[in-house]
Amino acid sequence: MPHPPAPALLRDYRVVAIILSFSRVIVLQTPLSFQQYPIGKDGTTQMKSALIVWGGWDGHEPKQCADVIAPWLEKKGFNVTVSNTLDSYLEKEKMAAYSVIVPTWTMGQISGEQCTGLREAVKQGVGLAGWHGGMCDSFRTDTGYQFMTGGQWVDHPGGCVPYTVNITKKDDPIVAGLKDFDMNSEQYYMHTDPGNEVLATTTFSDKYDTPWIKGTVMPVVWKRMFGTGRVFYTSLGHVAKDFSVPEMLEIVKRGIMWAAKEQIVAEYKSK
Repeated sequence: MPHPPAPALLRDYRVVAIILSFSRVIVLQTPLSFQQYPIGKDGTTQMKSALIVWGGWDGHEPKQCADVIAPWLEKKGFNVTVSNTLDSYLEKEKMAAYSVIVPTWTMGQISGEQCTGLREAVKQGVGLAGWHGGMCDSFRTDTGYQFMTGGQWVDHPGGCVPYTVNITKKDDPIVAGLKDFDMNSEQYYMHTDPGNEVLATTTFSDKYDTPWIKGTVMPVVWKRMFGTGRVFYTSLGHVAKDFSVPEMLEIVKRGIMWAAKEQIVAEYKSK
């Protein structure tokens, strides 16, 4: 029986030892450890890629926030596409090829076709990762979108206020090595899915004419599945300057990597 061609024989293996024994060669093999990227219709390997879609209300500085994350993703080896139109969600083949989608679009209107394009891509395994109103105050009338993201903003009592973020699942790779930290920004009060896996929370006070919510513990960071797609969200990130808080930026970076099914490598740990 003829031997298979060498490329087929060695495609997924690395030769670690060759032992010569007079009349025969023994090849010892171990599985090759590498990132498994999807194979495109043309048979070529598709490298990791990200789509950032920004727009909506300018008060959340969607472009400025996108400009913080896009260069970092490129440094991490992603092929990054930045778009300012929701019609990007209509490009079915392109959507299916992305590793992760990062939306930063607040208080907009999305068509049924656009939302379906996004939801179907995530259900089929594309990651979704975002922050603040750019992901969970995007389309207030689209409950299907909210079903995917796991939450919807409803208020931020007092506007920009000082508050504490408490790390609650300290062994999760998205928050491991990070301590509780302070923010001075919008403290989001949200309606959230009880199925979310919560990684960090904040507790509301009665300082801002809302005594009935005193002691309410609200999720700040969560992850979840939608179909076979990983979904990450944090309510932090009101404006671009919030990314200067190292714990906040680190959580966003790690959340994006988790959603993209990439290895999380900590770039910052609390002192």
